[in-house]
Amino acid sequence: MLVRPDERVPIARLMRFLEQGERLAHDCANAQAALVPEPDMRRFLLGQARQEAYHAVVFQGVIAWLAPRHLRACPMLPPLEHYRALIADALNRGDVAETLLAEQIILEGLGEAILKRIEAGLVKRNAPFGQLRRILLHQEVAHHNFGRRALERAIVSGRTSTEALRPRGQEYLAFADAMVTTISDLFESIEEDPVAWASDAKSYVPNWLICENRSTVTP
Repeated sequence: MLVRPDERVPIARLMRFLEQGERLAHDCANAQAALVPEPDMRRFLLGQARQEAYHAVVFQGVIAWLAPRHLRACPMLPPLEHYRALIADALNRGDVAETLLAEQIILEGLGEAILKRIEAGLVKRNAPFGQLRRILLHQEVAHHNFGRRALERAIVSGRTSTEALRPRGQEYLAFADAMVTTISDLFESIEEDPVAWASDAKSYVPNWLICENRSTVTP
């Protein structure tokens, strides 16, 4: 694999961020499964939880290969810690729709954007395990699409609305933006375009949330 010595630590740090995100996704999906009444949704969420746990192990293995010292326990990025706290509050309130927006749509979309950019870089570097990487990315896409469809059904049925979700959604989006800012330098250090990646991440956010976000910051 054509990874320069100076690229090992930045890539390992990106993997650490992804690992932490996968562990958050695992915990959230498990908790969601206990809240939803529909058997099909419960089965999917339990399957997602298993996949997220496996993804975390895979990323941990990559870190061990690239930069073993980064395997040592380290705190989550502050924006990700705040994100976890917001999701925990929504789970405690039993607000499944909010957790779908936060985890399967915004957070999974952010992870998907990172994975796609990393995948493009790994292809350029002749990285091994291409099939495994494609499986992980395919599963992340499936998690995001599941959340999007489930939230759309909840909105159409009247169980929630964009108006009800928007205020808290803005908080999640602000912390997601902070995550993007925090790790964008890692993309620069491996000669990947952080601006293009940030744009990719925005494409996974619902239009009703993006448009409202823009209107609140425009003079």
